[in-house]
Amino acid sequence: MSSYTMSENAKRSRVKGLFSSRAKSLELSIDHYLTLAEQSTLLLEDAIKKYLDDKLDLFEKQRESLNRVEHEADELRRSIKYRLYAEMLIPDARGDVLGVLETLDNVVDQAKDVASHISIEKPQVYPFLKDDFRELMEICVKAVGEVTLAGRAFFRELYRVTEHVEKVHYWEHQADEAEERLKRKAFSSDEIKLFRRMHIRYFAEEIGSIADEAEAVADRLSIYAIKRNL
Repeated sequence: MSSYTMSENAKRSRVKGLFSSRAKSLELSIDHYLTLAEQSTLLLEDAIKKYLDDKLDLFEKQRESLNRVEHEADELRRSIKYRLYAEMLIPDARGDVLGVLETLDNVVDQAKDVASHISIEKPQVYPFLKDDFRELMEICVKAVGEVTLAGRAFFRELYRVTEHVEKVHYWEHQADEAEERLKRKAFSSDEIKLFRRMHIRYFAEEIGSIADEAEAVADRLSIYAIKRNL
């Protein structure tokens, strides 16, 4: 075995997992929190599809499901925070874990807010823009999916954080481009009155900000991964 292979294996062994056997239940709670974060954006994606298809009753059902997921995520995050301090689990990385959870909470909150604002304001989305909204939301879901994988890697296989973070950056860039295409299409149309163009711009930015929040989590994970590698 080469010296490179030995050093690489040693490095992976040193950073492969953050949790001891005593903290296994905490690891499961954090894993569930990551699942809830991803689930929130999947529910929003489905809700938006229902809205664009004029299935408003089904949209509202998905919005209510999203509210429940957001509430469960908040309760779970508070429970994890309490356990980290009360049980003195992973004290060396406690601040990093809390930072990741707090930043990821912004993703869940934003997904809930988008659905809530659509429910209240009921924006008119013209047929020629519907596919653009679907595409933007799909891209944001991919960004969040990658950031949850990066989160799991941070706790289990640190050396894989970078590959997922890079994909988050890729999808965030794709979201920026999709958002701009949507807004340009709306504002170049004589069919849409100015106030409706502004409304469409607002919701495009609201949805696109989900990818921005995912990137903020990814940036934190990158910094914390470097710290753990030192």
